[in-house]
Amino acid sequence: MDLGLPFMLELTPNTLTAMVLVLALLVLASIIQRLLVSRLPAGTHIELQQRIRSWWIMVLVVFTALVIGHTASLIFFTILSFIALREFFSILPVRLTDRRLILALYLLVPVHYYWIATDWYGMFTIFIPVYLFLLIPFGLLLLGETKGFIRAVASYQWAVMTTVFAISHVAYLLMLPAETNPAGGGVGLVLYLVFLTQFNDVAQYIWGKTLGRRKIVPGISPNKTWEGFLGGIATTTLLGGLLAPWLTPLHWPLGLLAGLLIGIAGFVGDLTISAVKRDLLIKDTGQLIPGHGGILDRIDSLMYTAPLFFHFLRYTAY
Repeated sequence: MDLGLPFMLELTPNTLTAMVLVLALLVLASIIQRLLVSRLPAGTHIELQQRIRSWWIMVLVVFTALVIGHTASLIFFTILSFIALREFFSILPVRLTDRRLILALYLLVPVHYYWIATDWYGMFTIFIPVYLFLLIPFGLLLLGETKGFIRAVASYQWAVMTTVFAISHVAYLLMLPAETNPAGGGVGLVLYLVFLTQFNDVAQYIWGKTLGRRKIVPGISPNKTWEGFLGGIATTTLLGGLLAPWLTPLHWPLGLLAGLLIGIAGFVGDLTISAVKRDLLIKDTGQLIPGHGGILDRIDSLMYTAPLFFHFLRYTAY
């Protein structure tokens, strides 16, 4: 659907409907939160209010970035990766001698997104996993500090892989040929991935709260249960099959597989960042998002679902 604004991406009726439905869900959540004022403890109600308010801000920011054009969208995801990488470094035990290397890694974030802007898929897939994988230890060698070398190499490489390389796959969905997905275009692919990833977190939480009995890994995340895990995956798989023909080029059987993949990967991503926080003895990775914590707390599942969904889609539909 052409909105008549030359700087905006072309949105299909399906993507517009999906955006309206997401906003309707937020309106419903806001109404429920107000109705629960007298029934919830003050602390719980304030946290719920903060979470919903933050969801409003995040959804509006993401929707705006998605509709105002490829360049603006790529800039948005570049900034998101930059902030996430900075937050990761802020919680790591960083050596003072490594500051120049860390500065160089910050500067390489827009370079990586440049490969997306030019649709250079080959360089996109090897720049961080291969070139930076080899150059980060070399850069640390030039700094001359050997104490904590292995920990620094592994930490910096994994930080860049998750916050930059993994998240950038969301941005690359916008660059896939729109004619191959007339139902939703690039925006539809992003909405499908992000919505299912976030919905999976909510579904696993609700199933775990209502039916959860048997804990999976209590030493890492005491609230994770088998009932929540399996219930969330089943719900996300079903929703993935229903939404796939509406927003993606996938037919419903492949949509079920995509939903299953997102459900499992999202759980692993959430659990992995929980393990990181346990190791560092912190509750949240930051305080940027009221009620949610930091950027990493919000995109932990997406760091795992984005690259897996991207390549699943690329090798099955493009």
